[in-house]
Amino acid sequence: MQLLHIDSAITSDQSVSRQLTAQIVEAWKASHPATQVSYLDLVADAPAHFTMDAMAPRTGQTDGLSEAQQRENAVSERLVSQFLAADVVVIGAPFYNFAIPTQLKAWIDRIAQPGRTFQYTANGPEGLAKGKTVIVASSRGGVYSTSEGGRAMEHQESYLQTVLGFFGVTDVRFVRAEGVAMGGDAKAQALAAAAQAIEAHVKAHAANQDRVSQAA
Repeated sequence: MQLLHIDSAITSDQSVSRQLTAQIVEAWKASHPATQVSYLDLVADAPAHFTMDAMAPRTGQTDGLSEAQQRENAVSERLVSQFLAADVVVIGAPFYNFAIPTQLKAWIDRIAQPGRTFQYTANGPEGLAKGKTVIVASSRGGVYSTSEGGRAMEHQESYLQTVLGFFGVTDVRFVRAEGVAMGGDAKAQALAAAAQAIEAHVKAHAANQDRVSQAA
């Protein structure tokens, strides 16, 4: 089993989402010892923001590519191949200005490739990255999930659920630590709840795998 571990928080060791992704990966490895882990730090190794140089090969242009177009296409190819090769993807997604970090959005822009992660059909778009499990470690300084106003401002989990679904990923799970900037007690409670969610998600997946193996 191949697991892709992605972090995108700019706050280094102070990052809650980085703490959570590390916990998720360790729990997953303990439950699935044969797991092979690849790591992608989108702050240390961030793809450039999407440009026409990166877009050119997706428009069908394959001949006469400039050096910049070839370079940007190589970045996109590396990232989409890494994503498609993974059975499990763990994504650290902190809540920045009501959405996700620009580094994470740049990664999504690179893997959103027709013919690779999705295609258009007579019946509408179809995701091509099916059969994966994605666990998103979502961290938020405030609390947004418990009120209509808060949910209206949230474009983090909702966006990731939508775009991953567009790619064909139906098994998207969230480990949320919310209110981590609202004092020590609130942060401790949020991290405790997140730890319980991690355990539940990993156990549920292991139990499902056992049922599939027995049925086979």
